[in-house]
Amino acid sequence: MHLDLLAILTAFGLIFLAELPDKTMFASLAMGTRMRPLYVWFGTSSAFIVHVAIAVGAGSLIGLLPDWIVKLVSASLFALGAFLLLRGSGGDDDDETEVRTVTGFWPVYSTAFMAVFISEWGDLTQITTANLAASNGTWSTAIGSAAALMSVSALALLAGKFIAKRVPLKTVQRIGGLCMLGLAVWTAVEIFTG
Repeated sequence: MHLDLLAILTAFGLIFLAELPDKTMFASLAMGTRMRPLYVWFGTSSAFIVHVAIAVGAGSLIGLLPDWIVKLVSASLFALGAFLLLRGSGGDDDDETEVRTVTGFWPVYSTAFMAVFISEWGDLTQITTANLAASNGTWSTAIGSAAALMSVSALALLAGKFIAKRVPLKTVQRIGGLCMLGLAVWTAVEIFTG
């Protein structure tokens, strides 16, 4: 196994910048306001590692999946996330009302894992990772790409925690739910325009 520092840094930089404005970052931020951020990070990171392994090991598999099916499932998951966040925010602004959050390692982990695992199929970062692996080496690309994806998820979760401390949780949940709903609509529109 040969590791090339320049290839690792190249993969990290390209993937980090590509993932930063991506819908997965916003989904992580929204999940982090409702669930334990560390558990969400473990789930998203695991999904990213699986995607990086698939991209560097068999990038051609992406082409075998019908794009509209991937986008339909992704839109459905974003819509479900929007429903859960908006339902949880309620219309009552009473601070005494306890807001239920998803707890427990496995429920949070599996929710975060599945949301990222399904929505990242054929994503720009997965395609970029596959292309980089072909020219810059499998292991170096895998390390750089995985580190970049996990870093963006961590940044989103930290931002979510920061926001949650300064803005009422119900407001954050409403905004997060509306963002998730927007992502669901955006992904659904991509089925017909892409």
